[in-house]
Amino acid sequence: MPASFALSDEVERQLRLFVDLLLRWNATVNLVAARDSETVWDRHVADSLQLMPLLHPATARGVDLGSGAGFPGLVLALAAGIPFDLIESDRRKAAFLRTAAQETAAPVTVHACRIEDAQVAPAPLVTARALAPLPRLLALAAPFLAPGGMCLFLKGRGVEAELTEAGTQWRIQVERSASTTAPDGVVLTITGIARRTEP
Repeated sequence: MPASFALSDEVERQLRLFVDLLLRWNATVNLVAARDSETVWDRHVADSLQLMPLLHPATARGVDLGSGAGFPGLVLALAAGIPFDLIESDRRKAAFLRTAAQETAAPVTVHACRIEDAQVAPAPLVTARALAPLPRLLALAAPFLAPGGMCLFLKGRGVEAELTEAGTQWRIQVERSASTTAPDGVVLTITGIARRTEP
């Protein structure tokens, strides 16, 4: 399994259980594109694992927005041992996440609802992958981010335009990290989120 850091044998075993289950469910529930079935490890698991070095060692909990098939939230919960709230509005995907959590013993709680309706306490970490343009994503994430916390967002091409637009609505501190899995990908570490007020 490609990763820039060592994973324990137990974490690798849990991740393999997770991927095996995902591929079985993918035959009936659209969790990942059919063309991705052969590249789940590189395209999805490794993409999620690249966030590991960016996590603060003292992070006690995370909230993953639009969890889908579990990327990155469930993968990070397994790899880092951090409890995550996974918010996913699609009932079938939420059912998969609950089954995956049970089979892998992932420390996650699944919320099958719209992000705006989720009753989840703020956390020091908020994650999202391929969910929404940054201005919208910040609006979704802000209620779930505890004071002093950070967001980790996996973004693709067009991120600079998204940052420019977001800057008209939000005050943020941003660090960019080149993706290790996608040529056009960028990982955004965002802190200090505050909505701009009209003068």
